[in-house]
Amino acid sequence: MTTTPRSPAAGERLDETIRRAQAALGARQRDDGHWVFELEADATIPSEYILLEHYLDRIDTALQERLARYLRRIQGEHGGWPLYYKGRFDLSATVKAYYALKAVGDDIDAPHMARARAAILEAGGAERANVFTRFQLALFGEIPWRGTPCMPVEVVFFPKWFFFNIWNMAYWSRTVVVPLLALAAMRPRARNPRGVHVPELFRDDPWRITDWTRGPYRSAWGPVFARLDAFIRPIEAQIPGWLRRRAIRRARSFIEPRLNGVDGLGAIYPAMANSVMFFDAIGMSPEDPRAETAWESVRALLVNSDGDDGEAYCQPCVSPVWDTGLASHAMAEAGAAVGGGMQAETARRLEKAAAWLRPKQILDVVGDWAVRRPGLQPGGWAFQYNNPHYPDVDDTAVVAMLLHRHDPAGNAEALERARHWVIGMQSSNGGWGAFDIDNDHDVLNHIPFADHGALLDPPTADVTARCLSMLAQLGHPEDRPTIERGIAYLRREQEADGSWFGRWGTNYIYGTWSVLCALNAAGIAEDDPMVSRAVEWLISIQREDGGWGEDCATFEGAAPGRYTESLPSQTAWAVIGLMAAGRRDHPSVARGIDYLTATQDENGEWQEQPYNAVGFPRVFYLRYHGYRLFFPLLALSRFKTLQQSNTKRVPFGF
Repeated sequence: MTTTPRSPAAGERLDETIRRAQAALGARQRDDGHWVFELEADATIPSEYILLEHYLDRIDTALQERLARYLRRIQGEHGGWPLYYKGRFDLSATVKAYYALKAVGDDIDAPHMARARAAILEAGGAERANVFTRFQLALFGEIPWRGTPCMPVEVVFFPKWFFFNIWNMAYWSRTVVVPLLALAAMRPRARNPRGVHVPELFRDDPWRITDWTRGPYRSAWGPVFARLDAFIRPIEAQIPGWLRRRAIRRARSFIEPRLNGVDGLGAIYPAMANSVMFFDAIGMSPEDPRAETAWESVRALLVNSDGDDGEAYCQPCVSPVWDTGLASHAMAEAGAAVGGGMQAETARRLEKAAAWLRPKQILDVVGDWAVRRPGLQPGGWAFQYNNPHYPDVDDTAVVAMLLHRHDPAGNAEALERARHWVIGMQSSNGGWGAFDIDNDHDVLNHIPFADHGALLDPPTADVTARCLSMLAQLGHPEDRPTIERGIAYLRREQEADGSWFGRWGTNYIYGTWSVLCALNAAGIAEDDPMVSRAVEWLISIQREDGGWGEDCATFEGAAPGRYTESLPSQTAWAVIGLMAAGRRDHPSVARGIDYLTATQDENGEWQEQPYNAVGFPRVFYLRYHGYRLFFPLLALSRFKTLQQSNTKRVPFGF
């Protein structure tokens, strides 16, 4: 739908909206120059944290009650817990949340517990929960260890040329799996001092169940691997003790060099929690500096709200580099758009942000990515405060574009290191994954252990787009062949409706915005069929109120680009994408700008509850609390800047 642009899309109201948004975002900058916002997942992580305290007998009663308030509040109308805001019932998240609340002390006959239990039993019982939930249940003695897939810890010995080895897994899988397999080999039992168990969640006696691994399978490989699992299980029982002890030592030799201080193993909660339990299982004293630091890293992920009756939850990780990069891009665009007295203030804030980001570049640690690219110099940025073994090419591209925009000469050395590293991380199909190269052995996603379908880190359109945007913005002519290979990859990845799948954001709007920015930066013509089809798709899904919105259910087969309401972050993505495609003057852009202008609150911010990103499609979703601030400001400011220019072309990659 298109209409004549309305007056609020220009003039003083737009300027005031930008100023207020810029002031609101600027006020959230930390004294040292960085931004960091909450990163919220679903009930799974806070539930696991509660159970971890019971596993270790380190129960903080006051904290547990705050966590329980959070879990009770986010319970769905269906009786269980969803994976995202107003999402459908998820069995595994519900099993963990129920167990956590029972551990805290909730009466199983309380209405919310009875509803959850009924939903679990209706869905097949806890025995049909996913693999990671069953590992948790096995650690607490709720199910036998044969209820988990057979994957011996000895896989740490498998060579890199073998089709199945830890280096063929994504970084997040590698750091989670290695300590988990060691735990499965040692089979420790949770201390569980209150003796809390959940037999009422099972439809059958767990000790009598024989079909733990069963369909529906995602492909014909599923039943093949299920039979292989049954074949390997009796063989695992014959592994000699000396070999098992050696494998556990090999796992430890993987874990300890990657502990990453107070930022934790892999800087993600599941790996960090597994490292805590691993150290406990091998008998390491809680006072040992390694064990102390591992526990501190987990505790650092907790978020507490104010007040004695407030809530708490546990984040899956933190996102300061990502948040700082995105916030700084928005601030830079706002400073250029409004000018005046705010320009000097913006420059000061950007210099502080750049000064914080520059030393975060990883220059002296050769991470796991080097298994595929030996000899490549490091030069990337991580997502978190520190995670040197696992820099992220997406973050690297965003930060590099910012530093180039801010001070290309002063940041020349950092930009050159980043450029060479990103080029070296390109996969053979022309795309980029987030952390690894050619990490696309899809058959591994069909083993029983990988029922979440997220064991890998293959190239994706959104990450590829960011890398192309960066290389095009830096403007080295010798990089053109690399860029052309990336463009060819994006052409192949475009969906039939003209959109692109967004692996790390929700979803097709996110992917399409990202790619359109890259195509603009790379000099692809506005009338290229690839661009025109994407533009037509974005315009076709604009909502009646002028905004855009997309449901996380699109990762589960729902119609792309659709939702029950418009959302500030998704609206901003669509508008930024259309402007990158040269449609500054299109009525859809004006209507989107009007929506953003009209929905700003009295504090200069925007509000949205739905989740806006994904960790693993169908399994793990995210809500970046900063997106509602960064992207509307960027979209409004870019619109203002393009109004003032003599060209419709966006001059930056981002």
